[in-house]
Amino acid sequence: MTIHVSEEEAEQRLDKLLALRFPEYSRQYFQYLIREKLVLVNGSLVKKGTKLEEGDEIEIEFAVTPEISLEPESIPLDILFEDDHLIAINKPAGMVVHPAVGNWSGTFVNALLYHCKQLPKGDTLRPGIVHRLDKETTGVLVAAKNERAQQLMVEKFANREIEKEYLAICIGNPGTRLIKGNIGRHPIRRKEMTILEGKGREARTRCESIAKNDSLSLVCLFPETGRTHQLRVHLKAVGTPILGDSVYGNLSFNKKMGAERQMLHAHRLRFEHPLHKEEIELKAPIPQDMEKFIKQITNNAPFNSES
Repeated sequence: MTIHVSEEEAEQRLDKLLALRFPEYSRQYFQYLIREKLVLVNGSLVKKGTKLEEGDEIEIEFAVTPEISLEPESIPLDILFEDDHLIAINKPAGMVVHPAVGNWSGTFVNALLYHCKQLPKGDTLRPGIVHRLDKETTGVLVAAKNERAQQLMVEKFANREIEKEYLAICIGNPGTRLIKGNIGRHPIRRKEMTILEGKGREARTRCESIAKNDSLSLVCLFPETGRTHQLRVHLKAVGTPILGDSVYGNLSFNKKMGAERQMLHAHRLRFEHPLHKEEIELKAPIPQDMEKFIKQITNNAPFNSES
């Protein structure tokens, strides 16, 4: 998890600030995380008494200790692919990928621990996780079943060796284009990301318009980088936010259309298996709530999502 220091929090000690931000944990717990090198400030290791400045970026890895239980849970998984090293599922809307503040149970990790009996727990809250999808985003989600596969898959995502394809329903039509714009934390709304001129991290998204009507469009998105909320932020930036997006979208139009979550679906992943080396292509069927809007856009004409 990444947080940023506000103006009011400047000059506070690191351990105190974290305890105030996350009151369900003790100051001693965060001192433990700092000792275990699980807290970074602006990418660097620091001491518990470090005084913080406005805008500092704090990265926190919430580790398992006796006061946190990371338990296997019998949660059904829609499995798309599985072998001795990897598992891929069609993630439903509403499923959180890994435990974090506010979601300590019912996550993909809890289900993974139950399904993969041999999955090493270690001292992390993210065993097997190699990438993430937002809570309300559906589609292909891959995890590793052993440490070697996890390491290799994380490297593949970091090195952009995974071809990712998403489908989205947009308000308006962004057309076919390359969307570019550095992405970073919003200077005021700290839980949000935004386009930052001359700051942030480089982000690029290829967008192909597939079909449209007077108010909506179906688009295919190919993220060339992997920034937090990248697709949602980029589509908002060009004036065509994702339908149903409660953070970056049009709330009144979402309500009018009856869109209860962001219409964003991780449709396909293509990559070379990290150990077997054969090409893997994974596809997740489009969820019913999204199909409803696709039929509106295409006027019930068939849409071949396999093309």
